[in-house]
This record gives sequence, C-alpha cells and structure tokens, in this order.
Amino acid sequence: MKKTLIAFSCLIVLVFLQAAAFPQISEEEKADGFVSIFNGKDLTDWSGNPAIWKVEDGAIVGTTASEGPARITYNQFLIWKGVASDFVLRFDIKCSREGNSGMQYRSWVNLNPARPFSVSGYQADIDGAHTYSGILYGEGFRDILCGRGQVTVIGNDSKPKEVGRFADNEALKREVKTEDWNSYEITAEGFTFTHKINGHVMSICIDEDKANRRESGIIAIQAHVGPPMKVEIKNIRIKKL
Repeated sequence: MKKTLIAFSCLIVLVFLQAAAFPQISEEEKADGFVSIFNGKDLTDWSGNPAIWKVEDGAIVGTTASEGPARITYNQFLIWKGVASDFVLRFDIKCSREGNSGMQYRSWVNLNPARPFSVSGYQADIDGAHTYSGILYGEGFRDILCGRGQVTVIGNDSKPKEVGRFADNEALKREVKTEDWNSYEITAEGFTFTHKINGHVMSICIDEDKANRRESGIIAIQAHVGPPMKVEIKNIRIKKL
C-alpha cells in the first residue's frame, strides 16, 4: 500500500510538471482566437544560435557569456518561422538585471553571412534595469521610435514626434518587475503599435513614414551584445487580426 501511494504521488508530480511545461492559454483566449507559437518543450518552429538558446522548465532561455561559445559580438536573435502582419502578441518575460532583450515584430533577417541570426525591425524593448522596458525601438531601423508614456507619430522624415503623453515615465517604470516575470502584450494594427506590460499601456506609436514602415514580418527574441545576460520567455501566444 505504501509503495502504491508513493507511485501515485510520483505520478501526480509528473503530470503537474508536464502540465506546467506547456503554454498556458486561458479558455477565454482560445475562444478569442489566440494560438500558441511555442510548445513549451523544445525549439520546434524557432531557429537561433544553439550556444545561446535552449528550453528549461517550459520557458525559452537565452544566455550569453563573456567567454566561450555563448560570447556574442553583435545582437543575436531566436527567430520564429512564421510571418505576422496585424496581431495581438502576448508572452511572459523575465530578464536578468544586466540583461537587455526584446521581442522583434514585423522584422526581417539581415542576410549577412558573417552575422547569422541578425534581425532588424520593430522591437518591444525590455531590459533588466527597466530604462527602456516598454518602449518601441527600431533595431537597425530608425532608433527609438516611442518612449515610455508617449504617443508618437513618425513622419516621412523617419523621425518620431511626440503628440501626446498619457503617463509619467518613472511611474510606468515602477509597474515593471525586476528579475521577475512580466506579462507583455504587443498590438500591431494597421500602422499603430501599442505596448503593454502587466496590463499597463507603455507606449503608442503611429508610423506614417510610408517609405520605411513595415506591413508584416518575422517575430524574434533578442539576446543583446554586452555584459553576460539571461532572458526567459514563456507562454507565447498570438491572435491574428
């Protein structure tokens, strides 16, 4: 009887761990059209430098180092195989204090053989110190496009102009957890891009730069050059609009 109870307890623990490893999409989200783009087990449908990216405990983990195979000399990305245009993208992310990362969207792979897994385009930024968390950054693509608490419009001169401010930068910074999980949401609809962290709107950008704006593109996760860092991402789900 004792052995049976032990075996049963182990089975319950195993089932719990397996369930925890899979992406969590609520029934409400499923009914609303969200689907997972990360299976919680391995990097199927994603490509990147295997020295940096792996899956642990149901999360994608990106780690860089000061020496060895995980040392990088330029920003590298883990790239999803799909392409998206108008969508809502949700995910949970945690970044080390010295880390700098972000989620690329409507982006493209730079075809430089000397720099594999290099990406440019729109980026929903996050960093361990939360100097930039929540902003819209243009990775190799016009630099900072919208700061935290701002509404900006990018004109045909490729420069963002603040047209409104809905919250204080420092007040929004306090809503982002340090070295803990944060829920991030990106909405790309037409050429309006809205970033939210933990339910709080962080930035709103309207891109009217007709020569340079992007209608669609890839999704990718950043590992930033510089001090050794770690970023973890899980529960990645998308709803195409």
